[in-house]
Amino acid sequence: MSETGYVAVREMKIGFRNPWAYSFMALFALFMFSLLLINAQGYVLGYSGMSGTMLNLALYLLPLMSLMLGAFSLTSEKEEGNWELLSTYPLGTWSFLLGKYIGLSVVLLAIVAFGFGLSGVAGWLFGGGFDFATYRQLMAFSIGVSLFFLGAAMLVGTLASNRWQALTIAVGVWFFTIIAWPSLLIATLGMMPYAWVKPAVTALTFLNPAELTRLFTVVKLGGGSTLGPQYYKWMVWIHSPWGTPVFVGVMLAWIGAALTVAYSLWERGRRRG
Repeated sequence: MSETGYVAVREMKIGFRNPWAYSFMALFALFMFSLLLINAQGYVLGYSGMSGTMLNLALYLLPLMSLMLGAFSLTSEKEEGNWELLSTYPLGTWSFLLGKYIGLSVVLLAIVAFGFGLSGVAGWLFGGGFDFATYRQLMAFSIGVSLFFLGAAMLVGTLASNRWQALTIAVGVWFFTIIAWPSLLIATLGMMPYAWVKPAVTALTFLNPAELTRLFTVVKLGGGSTLGPQYYKWMVWIHSPWGTPVFVGVMLAWIGAALTVAYSLWERGRRRG
């Protein structure tokens, strides 16, 4: 097995023994099951109802979960002295970071799969579940946003020297990209000349993985008309045959860029001892 594989397997073992992982799994499954019960009672229908609520739930919970699990995993290696020990072995920094990312991805995907699986089985048994296309798209959204923010978590864990710093930075990143983003976007665009607004919206959307994934999923679910005419070209692009491949390419490039910056910082620290 390669060095990356050893690190990934070790990370999976640690991750599945981590009580935080089971706490997040229970919380995610509980909310998913609650939403399913509401959907089964027929209070709301269509994209603007339950699918939108589930989208927002995943958008609030999964990025925070990914940031905390990923950042804590790296800072615990520093605090407990494991990195000093590992760095004495012929283990490359890329193998270490990539193995960490793969192992944590498996843990996160297991959490997402458990939450969706529980609600899916309950919906099938009681006949109140989502249709398969909506269910599949919401699950793809949850996986995408988790993997996006796990890349950011690798960078947060690299910058922080202990768990408290990691917690502070992770919550700050989550608050900026999820909670404060709409207000900051409106305030920023309001100060720009009108001709700059559309290019700025496009550039800023690609910089925020949460907004990019949300926009992609809303259009895929058929809710593009709720976004307004300013997003007409986005709808054309996402519905085109190149929409999904380009989105996956952007996601891989975004995660690759975060891991590359993290690699540079770890290598600089390694050279300095």
